[in-house]
Amino acid sequence: METRANHIWVGAVTLALLAALAAFIVWIARLGEGARNEYDILFQQSVSGLANGSQVSFAGVPVGQVSQIELWEQDPEYVRVRIKVQEDVPVLVGTTATIQASFTGVSTILLDGARKDAPPITCETTACPEGYPLIPPARGGFNEILASAPLLLERLATLTERLTQVLDDDNQTQIAAILRNTNEMTASFAETAPQVNATLAELQTTLSEAAQALDSFEKVMNSTDRVINSEGQSLVRELRATFESINAASASLAKTLDAAEPAAQQLSQTTIPAAEATLRDLEVTSRALRKAIERLESQGAGAVIKGETLPDYKP
Repeated sequence: METRANHIWVGAVTLALLAALAAFIVWIARLGEGARNEYDILFQQSVSGLANGSQVSFAGVPVGQVSQIELWEQDPEYVRVRIKVQEDVPVLVGTTATIQASFTGVSTILLDGARKDAPPITCETTACPEGYPLIPPARGGFNEILASAPLLLERLATLTERLTQVLDDDNQTQIAAILRNTNEMTASFAETAPQVNATLAELQTTLSEAAQALDSFEKVMNSTDRVINSEGQSLVRELRATFESINAASASLAKTLDAAEPAAQQLSQTTIPAAEATLRDLEVTSRALRKAIERLESQGAGAVIKGETLPDYKP
């Protein structure tokens, strides 16, 4: 019994010594780490790959580790990650946290974006909903791709399904027919290419001739413009003088007609009737004289002197 009791005491003392040694080693390790500051990060995304003890780095330099990961009680859409960072790390206002994932499945937290002369992140400069200052998250490019990978895969599957529907047997036959028609059209165009080139050459010649004609027309217009500008004023003056002369002649003719109107009335009323009577008398005299001359020529002077012989009276 005494031997068994001695063994029990020896085992108990040994376990106590081992526990003390472990506590001492932990204390020494913590003493070597120095003082650390704790911060909370609220991620509204998947934190797969993170675990307690995951590395925390600042601009790529290891500065701490993850101490706690849990759903945030105030809003379960967020995951609260608590980190411990060395006290001398400049976690200043402007610093953001990013989950840096990898294809191996192991993720780390990357702190970056501190600004010079900015105040440190404390409960005085930021919110402390759980008693520790909050470091705002920033979604990194690679982590954004990984976070949206399920959505991308879903869209890729939908696209693949639609492509399969588009490229069925009937559509493939129609696409092949379209390609054949396109080849035939290309061959036809290649055959008509010389004619097209000739037509383009003729069109270019026509355009050149049209340009020359336009130049000639422009020169003519310029010459006409110069003639009008140089001689137009003198022509206008001459035309104005001619019109003035015509107006003066018209006025003079009107005055002359007004003055001759009484004489014309007298001529038509007196002179012309007297002249007509005189002309009739002259006509009668002329007929009588013509008869006398005819008798003189036919019967001699005696017939004229004797006068006409009266016919014998017969009872």
